[in-house]
Amino acid sequence: MKQTNPPVEILSEFPKIISVDDHVVEPPNLWTDRLPAKYHEEGPRVIRGRAYPDELAAATNGGSYDYSKAFTDDPSAPEIDSWVYEGTIVPNIRLGSAAGFSRDEMIAYPITFDGMRPGCYDPVARMKDMDSAGIEASLCFPNMFVRFCGQRFLHAKDKDLAKLSVEAYNDWIIDEWTAGSSGRLVPLAIVPMWDPELAAAEVHRVRARGVNQICFSENPTKLGLPSIYTDHWDPFFRACDETQSVLQVHIGSSSSMPTTSDDAPAAVGNTLTFVNAAGSILDWIFSGRLATYPNIDLSFAEAQAGWLPYVLERADVVFDYNRAWNNASSALTLPPSEMFRERMYACVFEDAHGLRCLDEIGADNVVFETDYPHADSTWPECREVAERLTKDLSDLNRWKVLRGNAIRMLKLELPY
Repeated sequence: MKQTNPPVEILSEFPKIISVDDHVVEPPNLWTDRLPAKYHEEGPRVIRGRAYPDELAAATNGGSYDYSKAFTDDPSAPEIDSWVYEGTIVPNIRLGSAAGFSRDEMIAYPITFDGMRPGCYDPVARMKDMDSAGIEASLCFPNMFVRFCGQRFLHAKDKDLAKLSVEAYNDWIIDEWTAGSSGRLVPLAIVPMWDPELAAAEVHRVRARGVNQICFSENPTKLGLPSIYTDHWDPFFRACDETQSVLQVHIGSSSSMPTTSDDAPAAVGNTLTFVNAAGSILDWIFSGRLATYPNIDLSFAEAQAGWLPYVLERADVVFDYNRAWNNASSALTLPPSEMFRERMYACVFEDAHGLRCLDEIGADNVVFETDYPHADSTWPECREVAERLTKDLSDLNRWKVLRGNAIRMLKLELPY
């Protein structure tokens, strides 16, 4: 990881933030504008109706639904815009478009596009919201419908339509979401997860259009797919290696979140989200994949970093003490902590402890995020939060965390 540091006079200024984990709410016309006409009724589309939240949730959790049960003519029921795709209804809820709501209003409650802040889905409005919070550039993951590595289409029945839907999403990201932003909105692509050859082809297709950031799952086995320990993913990984693409791994991209029991409150899982990233990092280290594909870097979004010193220390001990029997790949030529520092990034947004132990993690390995427009987001106080979290860092490390590391990871052509 080569780092070119800016002049001292630049370091003395508070950096403009580059956020490496935000989300875009897919606009209602995304697929109807791009899919062939014969797919307009079968492809993803938005319907508006009135729905009781409890009944809508019950219909959604079943995987398919009866419109008469999900929607009502009762004028007292709230209006909601929902995605409809292959017999499944996916409601828009405030948790996924929470920007502008107070913390007490950020709940899993129905919402229409009219009720959202325009920055959720409109690029011009998004950049205005970025300006107000001291953010220069942003990498946006998909949102609740597409899901964080595009697994919505993985589970589709019609794979021809699913492939076209993946391509339509990526084309929209390139042609509309990022095209007019002068590099401030950074394109992030999804791939057809069900077929590594198709995924590889999509990596090359979007790379030809300037995209070098690719979504991937933190744990494919949770999606019913082979693990990264197998050779199943080699065509896809090879394509990422050839294009020097960064794999962007978001918590929840395995469609599962850690918890302790079925009746534990959501707060338990919400606190334990880092566990998914910890497992993914160890998979990549102990699989030997980093040695096989030397041009692939990885970033772990929304996982924070304060837990990393112990996990990396423990991995080093396991690597050293137990190598005779623990089946770690013979491709490991460096201690796990060094492999992490050479190839991986941790993303923070509200992690004072992580920044207090920055030297143990690696000052070149931590990047900043704001998670707009999700309920965890620090917007609109992103700059204030960044000032508080980095107040005890050196000017150089502050610049690295808030800006410099992201410029390198995202391969941005931006000034200091």
